[in-house]
Amino acid sequence: MSLVIISKLSLTFAGRRLFHEIGLQVEPGDRIGLVGPNGSGKTTLLRLIAGEISPDSGEIKTGRGIRIGYLPQDVHAALSGKVLQSILDSIPGRARLRNEIMQIEDSLENISHGGHQLKAAGKLAELHQEMSYLDRQYPSHEAERILAGLGFQPGDFEIPVASLSEGWKMRAALGSLLYQRPDLLLLDEPTNHLDIPSVHWLEQFLQTYKGATILVSHDRDFLNKQISSIISFESEGMKNYRGNYDSYLKAREEERLTLEATARNQEQKIKEAQRFIERFRYKATKARQVQSRIKVLKKMELVESHRPQRTIHFSFPVPARSGREVVTIKGVSKGFDKKHLYTNINLTVLRGQRIAIIGRNGSGKTTLLRMLADETEPDHGEITLGHRVTMSYFAQHHLDMLDPRKTVVQEVSQVVPDETIGFVRGVCGAFLFSGDDVDKSIGVLSGGEKARVSLAKLLVKPGNLMLMDEPTNHLDLISSEILIDALADYRGTLIFVSHNQSLINRVATKIWDLDREDIEEYPGNLNEYYDHLERVPKIPSAALDEKEVQVSSGKGKKSRKVKKREEAETRRLIRATLKPIQDKLAALEERIAGLEKRQKELEKILSDPDIFADKNKSLLFLNEYREVREKLKELIGRWEFSQDELEAAKRSLGI
Repeated sequence: MSLVIISKLSLTFAGRRLFHEIGLQVEPGDRIGLVGPNGSGKTTLLRLIAGEISPDSGEIKTGRGIRIGYLPQDVHAALSGKVLQSILDSIPGRARLRNEIMQIEDSLENISHGGHQLKAAGKLAELHQEMSYLDRQYPSHEAERILAGLGFQPGDFEIPVASLSEGWKMRAALGSLLYQRPDLLLLDEPTNHLDIPSVHWLEQFLQTYKGATILVSHDRDFLNKQISSIISFESEGMKNYRGNYDSYLKAREEERLTLEATARNQEQKIKEAQRFIERFRYKATKARQVQSRIKVLKKMELVESHRPQRTIHFSFPVPARSGREVVTIKGVSKGFDKKHLYTNINLTVLRGQRIAIIGRNGSGKTTLLRMLADETEPDHGEITLGHRVTMSYFAQHHLDMLDPRKTVVQEVSQVVPDETIGFVRGVCGAFLFSGDDVDKSIGVLSGGEKARVSLAKLLVKPGNLMLMDEPTNHLDLISSEILIDALADYRGTLIFVSHNQSLINRVATKIWDLDREDIEEYPGNLNEYYDHLERVPKIPSAALDEKEVQVSSGKGKKSRKVKKREEAETRRLIRATLKPIQDKLAALEERIAGLEKRQKELEKILSDPDIFADKNKSLLFLNEYREVREKLKELIGRWEFSQDELEAAKRSLGI
């Protein structure tokens, strides 16, 4: 039985036609991703399925008894009561049952008539039976597990939901949906208010979720792991694709190439027909053939290739070269309201490093960025910028600091007052502010548009050290990917906070994990860091079946069967612990060998004095030599770290 069937649905919103006679069928277990630029209709489709709005025409049929859970981007109505109880009471009927039980229990004391008392007791037994069934189906420990996964501490369970920030209210709303286990989950950017540990937990939870899911997300990695089909909102209408987001991009590109080839062939046929018509138009013996070709041309439907979507497009210019040590953090401690964020941290940031700061909300990620940007002071210690370091800072609170009275072009121009208005308008155009859009007041812009203005301000004057706090927030998936590509190619030093796994995995060369007043450094990206955490050896104590232990002459001896099992388990544990580290070491060694080979080639080239006769050519080789040498240092550092990791694992296994 289908969960949802949409037939010939049409909707016009704010004078713009979003959907025209679209159709969609959602089956049990479907994992659907919605993709398309902001404003294309992703959220509107979710609201239609959830029943929040109605179409102009067409119909949406929901299967009988089907439960739909919808998580919007913004919480409209908060849950009531305390955090844990609000999650428990989100199960339909549970709060009513509890209230009825309390009312009957209170009334029993005042009922003197035996018959009435017996009747009330019978009703109470029925209610307790119903409550017992709900408690078995939806146990409270499951609600606690979900809340813990989303970042709530046990002490938070008794906090009133009304007192939470909007971000934590969103987590509570998400927790209630996951706890209810609806047949169809509609999730609109569910990771927006989550930190990286909670995103990682949600990713694993959803992968085992048995219901159907329709998901909107600007995190490519998260989306890829959750979906098996795509609904895309293209310029030519709504389209369906099998596979994840990467498969969709490949299929879309194949479509484009096929259409372009078909269009070229058609254009060639049209030209040939037109030449024939012009040549023989007035020749009587060719009149019938001419008329035939004219009819063919009139009936021919022109093939159009895909119209490209409007997206941001930019790349960071090559910044001036800084000194080797970009930032030095010595003995820094910081706290608020008697809560210590970190104590006596010592870190060094080297030129070219791209560091992702991760940790639970409230661990001090943004505070660390603000201290690096000199917007707030550490309680103890000092932060020093290196030689010739110029800094740029993109932060979420900067969006609120944009002057609402200024236009887009005025706001960007003030960063580079000496540049021409044409240059500034060109940068604004790269962020989709073209024509009259550049004259819009900041005060009328959406959150996404304000984020693009802040990015434009960063681009017109980037430093060789960039600090970025959640740079992909408010951007759609396509724009997020373009920004990630630009940051991957950025030639300066980058320190950033993000919950976007795709950004961290493709850009980061180092992780700073803020945990328990300390910072754990790891050389690599997020996936490599998680692999490292999962490989930390945890050897369980052996629990043997007593029936398999034979006792002889008063002394306990293990049977051959038990010994063989233990030996096999030991071998499995050693392999599971060591092999991933050994594989990573082998991959690093291969990359190091390739770079060492290239370094020798470059040394041989640069040893020839004639190469310096061509200044441009020699500069290219010198720059490549520096990059190869620096990359080698980074990889050797990662190899040494992994080697230490391997030795520690061997020691823990007793080998």
